[in-house]
Amino acid sequence: MEQKIEQKTLRGEVISDKMEKTVVVKIESSYIHPKLKKVMRTSKKYKVHDDNKVARVGDTVDIYEGKPISKTKYMYLARVVAK
Repeated sequence: MEQKIEQKTLRGEVISDKMEKTVVVKIESSYIHPKLKKVMRTSKKYKVHDDNKVARVGDTVDIYEGKPISKTKYMYLARVVAK
């Protein structure tokens, strides 16, 4: 019996497209701090593999985790949501 693994997908904004077949995507998230009870905002940057070079700076994209390509690149471009 095969187990179906649900892939983790994230939505973020492209902040750099200067590399060959790679874009940098910034993911912003927020949470409530357990002690301070304040809304805390964090952001993380991912290097994303863009094989067809369709994403440009400012685009909103969906990305997913996959097999590592290099030391820092393990995310793949799913689709461009908004230009």
